[in-house]
Amino acid sequence: MRFLRRRILHSLFLLVGVSLLCFTLFRMVPGDYVSEMRLNPQISAATLAGLRTQYGLDQPLPGQYIRWLGSVMRGEFGYSFAYNTPVGPLLGLRFKNTLLLALPAMALAWILALGMGCWSAWHRERWQDNVVSTGATVLLIMPDIVIALGLLLLALRSGWFAVGGMVSLNFEQLSFAAKLKDIVAHFTLPVAALTLSSLPVLVRHVRAAVIEVLDAPYTRAARGHGIAGARLVFRHVLPAACNPLVSLLGVSIAGLLSGSLLIEVIMSWPGLGPLLLEAVQARDLYVIIGCVVISTGLLVVGSMLSDVLLFLMDPRIRAEASEK
Repeated sequence: MRFLRRRILHSLFLLVGVSLLCFTLFRMVPGDYVSEMRLNPQISAATLAGLRTQYGLDQPLPGQYIRWLGSVMRGEFGYSFAYNTPVGPLLGLRFKNTLLLALPAMALAWILALGMGCWSAWHRERWQDNVVSTGATVLLIMPDIVIALGLLLLALRSGWFAVGGMVSLNFEQLSFAAKLKDIVAHFTLPVAALTLSSLPVLVRHVRAAVIEVLDAPYTRAARGHGIAGARLVFRHVLPAACNPLVSLLGVSIAGLLSGSLLIEVIMSWPGLGPLLLEAVQARDLYVIIGCVVISTGLLVVGSMLSDVLLFLMDPRIRAEASEK
């Protein structure tokens, strides 16, 4: 429990530090949403001054940050100028949509990576290993935008998949079977794009971790006792290779948001990606800060999850933590 409390305390300090730094940097940039409204001749100077007072933009930087922290405690996370609504509910809806896309893609990528990485390591320096390594290298050097555009081209040429959005416009009028088909048609391409973009890194790490354990003396001893094949890999080798893979799992959770932003924008997925892009273009300060804080929160959650799993799995870490 002391280990967990210490990690939670560090995470809270990290979130506060990132939010303060982000808030300071964005406030140092000249201009804001209200300032750009001066270009509209129909808006008077008195109206602009009233808006700056209403949103607290006329206060000094410490006062603005304290006011923002108060809105965070109320679950508002500031006020969106462009959407004319509190940022919290807006981020909550878009973040849910991002998780609906990113979590299945991450799960699918890990399932494929574990199978392909173990298979490639077991057939090291054979044609099976060359096929997997070549495929992973090709995907690794291919930009995410190329993967997404290639899948969009496939959808347009074949007509098998829906392009853009989460569901069709007439979704509510469809039958249950038609709704299920429509959801699958809209989910397939974004999930496939996100899976393919994250798969090669996972495959290479799994292969390297498994090869390292296969070369260990205790693995050769297990082979000498007649343990071989899938039983050796999945019951003995893979558990022994879990430590670096658990750390990689935390990193992949931290990268859920950053990995999906570009694909969401290209495929018109209503997640945090398009929202962040619109907020940057409109200089919607509190939406941008909210997206950065959420990204940092995922980093904290991923790091904490990997630390907790390693703490539970590795007795050496538990012994080291008890000595502190």
